[in-house]
Amino acid sequence: MADERVKEFLIEGRNAVIEAFRAGKTIDRLYILDGCKDGPVLTIKREASRHDTQIKYVAKERLDQLSETGKHQGVIAQAAAYEYAEVEDILQKAREKGEAPFVFLLDNIEDPHNLGAIIRTANLAGAHGVIIPKNRAVGLTATVARTSAGALNYTPVAKVTNLAKTIEDLKKEGMWFVCADMGGTTMYDLNLTGSIGLVIGNEGEGVGRLVKEKCDMVASIPMKGDIDSLNASVAAGVLAYEIVRQRMQAAMR
Repeated sequence: MADERVKEFLIEGRNAVIEAFRAGKTIDRLYILDGCKDGPVLTIKREASRHDTQIKYVAKERLDQLSETGKHQGVIAQAAAYEYAEVEDILQKAREKGEAPFVFLLDNIEDPHNLGAIIRTANLAGAHGVIIPKNRAVGLTATVARTSAGALNYTPVAKVTNLAKTIEDLKKEGMWFVCADMGGTTMYDLNLTGSIGLVIGNEGEGVGRLVKEKCDMVASIPMKGDIDSLNASVAAGVLAYEIVRQRMQAAMR
């Protein structure tokens, strides 16, 4: 079922994929028949490398399953449903509104429904944008676009090669970073006002060690139930609205 949702954004066949790269189309992921090393495929791999596109080597059965035309020639590209912004675009949006930047950074979110829901929350919470990594994470697929319920039209999403380095760069712009982790300080006890980046981790493993080390604060959400964690998009919503509450209070002072 999930594959059906993204077929409208699949590009099949060697020439079509090469032309998509050369035309500047944003390719989130490239599927190549495992073991295929002929000339056109090597050309596609070079283009993918130039654009820092993630490559997945798969069996013919997987390509056949994804293919809509039945003529994939061992290559299928998954194109983004929306164009990506630059990190600077997100900062500029905050400047234009005269607000301290409020940004979501997502560390390897893999479920498109989670990503879409988080982008929707980011928009409603007044965040200026969302930053995601290029590798080992879902991109702006059709499912993400639909789950965002239109938020992608208003909330810029930037894709970066290295999330930890991006945090370092944004710290130079005066931003502070808080990540979600069960072992952190209760969110109500943290100062989450000002220029802030909210870091949400992978559905299973949470925030990665390298990214976590770059964060200034680690926030935990009080939980009273019998299970030990929230869904990533729900956790993002809870923390985002604590940030909203604190920002609103600070504005009233």
